[in-house]
Amino acid sequence: MAKAKKKPNQKSVYPGITPRIASAGVQAALKVLEGRWKLTILFELFGKRTLRFSEFERAIPGITQKMLIQQLRDLERDGIVQRTVHPVVPPKVEYRLTPGGEELCPALDELLYWAQRWKGQPRSAA
Repeated sequence: MAKAKKKPNQKSVYPGITPRIASAGVQAALKVLEGRWKLTILFELFGKRTLRFSEFERAIPGITQKMLIQQLRDLERDGIVQRTVHPVVPPKVEYRLTPGGEELCPALDELLYWAQRWKGQPRSAA
């Protein structure tokens, strides 16, 4: 089903969404993504990838083990990342996006697209 196109004076494609409701919803979503490394972790996992902890360490230079653990736990707590522990010695732990985490991909791609266009815009003098 296609999304309804916005009318020029319409604030949202979702009927009944007030600016206050929209602001609260977006702020809650951004709080989940808040953190220096969370977006990098998510972009590493996009495309239905499954990564082990050591693969994250190699993929994200500069992140400490403590910070990686903290960011992954936050994303797991928020239902964005799923952690799977395999009962082997040594323990094998894998991370992948939940279905809700996968839904972030198109939204973040759109934000990236906007950021690239915005970056090229001339700034007005204040």
